[in-house]
Amino acid sequence: MQFADPAARRKVCILCSDTILSGAQNADMVKREAPNHLRAWRLHRRLTQEALAEKIGTTKAVIGNLENGDRGLSDKWLRRLAPPLGTTPGHLLDHDPNDLATDILDIWAEVPEERRSLAREVLEQFARGTGTKG
Repeated sequence: MQFADPAARRKVCILCSDTILSGAQNADMVKREAPNHLRAWRLHRRLTQEALAEKIGTTKAVIGNLENGDRGLSDKWLRRLAPPLGTTPGHLLDHDPNDLATDILDIWAEVPEERRSLAREVLEQFARGTGTKG
């Protein structure tokens, strides 16, 4: 749109700025999802957003939106994200890896699925103090 009068152009620009500002205020008012620990787990595993996105077949932008709460961490996302991060879906929501003894989680992640029931039994015996002394 062209105006002969520069003052008229300024008024339109001011109106445009007001509209943009108003839109930004509305965007800030959008309710964000509950906080999660996805970013902390990603950094703990020394992955970039791009690397994590590649592992689960999505984009860096989606990972960013999931981390900052602009996009909700649905059950589907949690199940996709947990394995490459070496954790469980619940841990992504509830636990910062910096607050956990992740060495145990790392060991558990390396136990083959078919041997996990045996590993669980051994740990339960150890916790009860009924394991053999060696």
